[in-house]
Amino acid sequence: MIRLLFLLPVLMCLGWFLFLRHYQIPLKQGRRGFIYIGIFNGVLALVLWVLLLLTNM
Repeated sequence: MIRLLFLLPVLMCLGWFLFLRHYQIPLKQGRRGFIYIGIFNGVLALVLWVLLLLTNM
């Protein structure tokens, strides 16, 4: 399960890209969504890393 977490941002970006294409929104206009996806996944990775450190003590 943990080994597959790298797929989460890939799938989220793919989903956002498909959403933008379906509603014919230009990628330049949807750039903020990709930034939010990156921030969300960065925070999630940080939280999981801290939890891993805390549980190994």
